Amino acid sequence: MLSNLNLNQRAFIIYKWFNSLFLGVSIGSVFTIYEPLDPSVYSLGGIFLALVMIIVAKFYHKILNPYYFFRISILVELIVLAMLVSFLIFSYSYQTALFIYIGYQITFVFGSYLIRAETLVFNDNEVLTKIDMAKQIGYLVGMAISYLFYKGLEYYELILDKQEQVYNIHFILVAIELSVLYFLIRAFTKTD
Repeated sequence: MLSNLNLNQRAFIIYKWFNSLFLGVSIGSVFTIYEPLDPSVYSLGGIFLALVMIIVAKFYHKILNPYYFFRISILVELIVLAMLVSFLIFSYSYQTALFIYIGYQITFVFGSYLIRAETLVFNDNEVLTKIDMAKQIGYLVGMAISYLFYKGLEYYELILDKQEQVYNIHFILVAIELSVLYFLIRAFTKTD
């Protein structure tokens, strides 16, 4: 289907590192952003997630290939970028929290698909090992950055308000997400 698509394994591994770095840096911020939401929203979101994941799985026979893998990966990352920018523009509100929650639910819909597609596209144990190691190292580094950033704001900037801390970390998250997009695009380079 995509004979002119050449997967750049090195760029993909760097993409996965940045993607996991993003997760590590962002993981603590969602709890503060989601504060205005009622617990029932999480139940509805979970129901929606499970139902839509079933629908996506029904289409695996059509979408488990590099063509859709790239497009769905880009879609997921653009949704994440939109959530980050919207938070920086609109900050804290019930609507922003709900928008970000829905955005993450949409990205989670494709989580199983992306893992399965990644395994099929990179059908090589050595490459999959490097991808998984990059993901774990990126996540660990992200968690360390997050911790140091929050502590730095507390001790050096004297910013103790958790909402202000989370707002500030979103500037780092935007920079990381732009790197994620860059390396994702580099990973799927077209050849002549």
